[in-house]
Amino acid sequence: MSTSRERTPEDYAARHLRRGWLCLLVFLAAGLALESLHGLKVGAYLDLDQAVRRHMWTLAHAHGALLGLVHLGLAATARAHPSLTTCSHGHVASTSLDLASLLLPLGFFLGGLWHYAGDPGLGVLLVPVGGALLVVAALLVLLGLRAAPP
Repeated sequence: MSTSRERTPEDYAARHLRRGWLCLLVFLAAGLALESLHGLKVGAYLDLDQAVRRHMWTLAHAHGALLGLVHLGLAATARAHPSLTTCSHGHVASTSLDLASLLLPLGFFLGGLWHYAGDPGLGVLLVPVGGALLVVAALLVLLGLRAAPP
């Protein structure tokens, strides 16, 4: 006897809707914070020796917001093709997208938080892992849709 219930296609879609809107909220707010740093002419963000930080944090904001849209796209896809949510491809794609949504922006943010002599910090090593997970998610969604009955 299991206490957890099987996830329905609606649960799957709702999960990605929540995550998509959460990503948009967090990363659009981060973008406003970056604009504020710019507007207030904060040296720790705008000084010439902080170009790496500025670039990395802009990439964190952009990737996070775009990943929010990818979550919304996956939610819409799950509603249009409910069979995607019941196959193993769909579950692994969902988890891969969740991890990519964490690792990609976090890697860019940490890479800019601690940077050295024009190079991003070690946190940037999370970026290729997150990027690979995003590619895996997209591939598995495509394979799940291909296997789904019309």
